[in-house]
Order: sequence, then C-alpha cells, then structure tokens
Amino acid sequence: MRLRKSTPRSTPDPAPEATPAPPGAATRASRHGGEKRAAGTRAAGTRPAGTRGARPAAGAAPGGARRPAAEGTTRAGRRAARRRRPRALTVALAVVGVLVLTLGALLGTRFLGSGSGQAPETAAATSAVGDRVDTDGGTLHALTLGPVATWDPQRIASRDDMAFAGRVFARTLTAYAPSTDPSRQSRLVGDLATDTGTPGKDLRTWSFTLRDGLKWQDGSPLTCADVAYGISRTFATDVIAGGPTDALAVLAIPRQMDGTSTYPGPYGTGEAAVKAQAIFDKAVTCKGQTITFTLSSPLSDFNELVSQPAFGPVKKSEDRREAGGYDVFSAGPYTLEGTWSAGEGGTFVRNPHWSRASDPVRRAHPDVIRFQEGLDTQAVAQQVMADGDTGRYAVALGSAPPAIQQHITAVQSLQERSVNPLTGVVDYLVPNTRSEVFKSELVRQALAAATNRDAYVTAIGGATAAQPTRSLIPASLPAAHEADPIGTGTKGDAERAKALLLEAKKTGPVPFTVAYRSNPTSDKAMAALVAGWRLAGFEPTAKPITDDYFSQISDPKAATEIDVFWSNWAPAWASASTVLPPLFDSSINITKTGPGRDYGYWADPKVNARMAEIQAIADRAEREAAWAELDASLLQRGAYIGLAERRALYVSGSDVRNLSANAVNGGVVEFADIAVAP
Repeated sequence: MRLRKSTPRSTPDPAPEATPAPPGAATRASRHGGEKRAAGTRAAGTRPAGTRGARPAAGAAPGGARRPAAEGTTRAGRRAARRRRPRALTVALAVVGVLVLTLGALLGTRFLGSGSGQAPETAAATSAVGDRVDTDGGTLHALTLGPVATWDPQRIASRDDMAFAGRVFARTLTAYAPSTDPSRQSRLVGDLATDTGTPGKDLRTWSFTLRDGLKWQDGSPLTCADVAYGISRTFATDVIAGGPTDALAVLAIPRQMDGTSTYPGPYGTGEAAVKAQAIFDKAVTCKGQTITFTLSSPLSDFNELVSQPAFGPVKKSEDRREAGGYDVFSAGPYTLEGTWSAGEGGTFVRNPHWSRASDPVRRAHPDVIRFQEGLDTQAVAQQVMADGDTGRYAVALGSAPPAIQQHITAVQSLQERSVNPLTGVVDYLVPNTRSEVFKSELVRQALAAATNRDAYVTAIGGATAAQPTRSLIPASLPAAHEADPIGTGTKGDAERAKALLLEAKKTGPVPFTVAYRSNPTSDKAMAALVAGWRLAGFEPTAKPITDDYFSQISDPKAATEIDVFWSNWAPAWASASTVLPPLFDSSINITKTGPGRDYGYWADPKVNARMAEIQAIADRAEREAAWAELDASLLQRGAYIGLAERRALYVSGSDVRNLSANAVNGGVVEFADIAVAP
C-alpha cells in the first residue's frame, strides 16, 4: 500500500496560537498543548521570548534474551500464527476491518469486537505492550504527518521532535530514564554528564562533569566547550529563533534596560563582541570536563531544565547558523544519511563513533530508522494496521484518528501492538477573579462542584482520548496527587454546588460567560459541561472563539466580558515548577498589558511567595510534595478547575518490538529501546 502524501492540516483539536510571554517571564518553560497531535500536545512557555529524557532499557537482558512482558500475555505464539496466514488475506482482513469500522461510525454503531478488547469507556492507559527484547538489527519505519520544523537543538520547539531527536542524535547533560512503568519515567539520570549535577549550597551554581569517551560522529571528542557553545547560540535570537530561551532567563547574564540580554550570542565581531563573550564565559565556565553554570537566582531543578536539547552541545566548526536548520551533527547513536528533505523526511543510520558504554540512556537497536513525514495520519494508521511489507516494520508517530481508535482497542491483535499513553496535556478552566460572579470563592467552588469531567471526556472521544482529572499536574509527574478538596469526584455533584451557591447567598440561576477554543469536538465538550452547570443552578453562555484564541483571551478587555476561560497546558519537564508558577504567579504574569498566562487574574502575594520558597527546596521529593500541597490549596480556593489529561494512541507493525510511550516526554513513542524483528 502506498501512503498518500498530505499537506499538514488542522487536527480535530488544533494547536493553539502561541501566547506572547509576559515581561519578566518566569524561568520556566511550559506549554499550551496542541502541536502536531489530535489531542493537542504542545505548549509555549513562560520564557523571555518564545519557549520545554533517559535510559537504558529497564531490565535489559544480554545476548538477545527476552525480558518479562511489559503488559498482558506473551504475543509470540499469536504473532507466529498470524504469519502463517497468506499475506493477501491478512491485508484484506485489515482493510475490511477498517471499512466496517468506518461504516459503523457513520451509522452510530460501536464495535466491541471479541477476545480481550476493552470498551473505550473502560480502557486503561497503556505505556508499553508485548515482549521486551535486546536484539539489534533491521530497519524501522517512523511515519508521521509532520512537518519537522528544524533539527537544530537550540531551535526545536515541538515536544514530538524534541523527544525523537533526544533519543536518536541530540544528547543532553541529563535525561529522563526510559521505563515501561509510567511512574518511573520521571527518573532523572546523567546523559552526557556522569550524574545529575552538583548544586551549590545557595542553588545559584550547578556543575556537571562530562563522561569519558564522548565523541561526535566524525570521531572528534565532545568537549565542555561544545556544550557551552551550544547554549551560547540560544542568545543569538536574531539568528537562532523559535526554540526554548530558558538560558536567557536563568543564567547570570545582565540585561539591558529594555530587558534584552547584554550578550547577543557567539556570532558577533569586534571589541564589543569580545566583551559580551566574556560576560557569557563568566556565567558558563569550563574546567577540564566540568561545566559550571552561575544562575541569576536559586533554581533547584536546573538539572531537569538542562535535559532540553537547547542546553545540548554544538560543534562550532559545524555550525551553519540560520542555514543549518536541518543539519544533524550527532553525538548520539544515529546520524543523518545524506540530507533531510523537508516534507518527505530522511534516513538515520548508525553513528560508528557512538558507544553504549558512554550512553546510559539509549539502546539503539535498529540499524536504520527511516523517518517519513508528509503522510496522512489516517493512511499511516491503516497501513500499519494492515501489517503489509512496510507496515510490519513501521510505527505511527501520530495518534490514530478517533474513528480508528475504537477499532484498535476493540480488536485484540491490534491492541497487542498499540499503546494508549497519557500525554501530559491537561485541559482546564479558569474562573475570572475580576468577574462579579467569580470573585467569590464559594461561587468558584460551586462551579468546580458542578463540573462533570466524565461527560467532558466522553464528548472529546472517551477513555482512549483522555482521562478525567481534577489537577493540572499530569499523572506522570512526581507531584501528581489525588486530592479532591471540593469532594465531588470527577462526575460533579449538582446538589453540593447548589448548597455552595446558597451559602454564597446566590439565588436563582447564576449567569456567566465561558470562552473556549471552538472546533466540532470542543463544541460537544463544552455542551456537556454546560448541561451539568445548568443542573446545579448556573446559567452559562458559551462563547466560542475560532481564531487567535489565546491572543484574544490575553487581551485585557476579555476580563471585562468573560467570566470563565478554557485553556490547556503541558509541563516543560517533570516538575510542577513548569505548571503552577507559569500559570498562577501573578508577579511574572499580570501587567498593564494583560494577564500573561494567568488568564483568571489570580493574584495572591502569599501564593507567589510560597512558590519562590518551593523553588528553593533542594530535595526533589520534598519539593514536589510541596508543589502538590500548594496545588491542592489552589483547587480548594477555586483558582482553576481541572478537566482532563489527554491521551494518544500509537500503533505499530507486528515486527516492531519494545513498543512503548513516554508520558514525561509528552506521551510520544519511545525510541530509546524500540526494536524490530531480525
């Protein structure tokens, strides 16, 4: 089957527009969800200007021995039986299945299938399926709609592309260790560095020592100077644009009166450039294999921030500046063969100078990874499901369309080669605290009590599309919690809401206006919420917005017209520091020009101060527990209302092994230890 080329297009839940970062933005990179994924998954963060890990295969057995099945029973016998079928019959059955599914969708019929397939409304999130192997060889086909905007480590902004690059060619000082257990995917390890770094007592300095034996693809040593040079490129915002700029926010480099950095990057010439470079070299120093960062303020999770490709190395002699958007000069297990063809893709082959001995993160099992973009998402899913000559060795990098998801989860043979992970993207509502209606904490609590998150999830596609949640902190983060301070679960409680409204001395229907980003799916989801609110004594008016949604709700006049705002968010790394401060610290958000990303104008100096205190807690477990406690208090006070954490569904061919997804990296396909049958 030949795949149909497709122009990138809007998905059922399109990506949001980037919201301009507020002046003096937080030293955190988080994002609105949506980019490249039906569920909406990528975000723009609280950065000065624009901007978001690790792993040996867990329990890897030597000599190609199998590891314990990650989930369910072993599929080897069933796979062998399927291969004994004539291939034409296999393809025909798959195509018929898709046609039947499509017809069923048109007629409103739900197919549950036979065997152990779960109904979508009861399906549990899965991050890994099938046998785990430690076998090298073969060619893996990675198929996606795309497009990849760049492979430049300092310019990559898409979570999908960051995750792929980070496992294939772009190494970083630290990374999150791969695991088939979502609860262990937030485990930070040293990648280029020997460990996760050493902070100074005041958390204003961090040092990392590079491993021995690190090499670039040409065999030259990877040095501390290469890491420093890569980071310096971030400051050349007129040349290296579009990627995370956290380095500008966190490093102890003075700013101009207008807020721009006194260091313009490594490309300047003349006496002024020499002086500017000296400023950077004071903040980022190299002594042998040890790189030390001096920060502008204490930062307890700086070692997680540097897991981003933007803090990765670049060899100066290979830097083609703005012309090198698709250049790949690798320190990882693969390098690009030839050149990248935008809209079509490229082929990654083994880097002969990479060694597993110097890499605790990547197993790099396939000999070749053929990355193809510009392919229609549904056509990709259908080809992989059909399991033909190419499909057998392929993995879809785009989440399967909703109409096909139901079929995949209902048919056991497809369920066995698919994963349905959480993505970290959380939809939520923000009551406008400047609104006459929601300046009352009791009324905000009543709205939270009346919110039927289960109905919202059903409307956006059911359990394969999302999971109801009360909190903005995704389930994969160490700070995740189950606190329910309002005490109404995820279905909502109309009677409890009415009681809270009565306590607030609100009688009769309570009117309010709610804004949301409109598309056919979100229109249904909002209708489901409106129905629950009306049962509880509210009289909501929905205000759909189709264009420039986040720009519109960031306009100060929106606070005079809208009482509740819908939004979504995803963490930049595995800490709630990339969730709560960017959204609720009024000191870095609210200005005369608007709310930044604090759309509900939440402003509490005590909360701001507590956030600063938490960011200075050195112990990670203690710090994340403090974030969880603070989050529960925000929920108690009705600062926001969590709705759902989005999920993706990826399917692979029958000869793909070690299929898993990494929730911390955005619920994307995990390339650290994926393999193909020899």
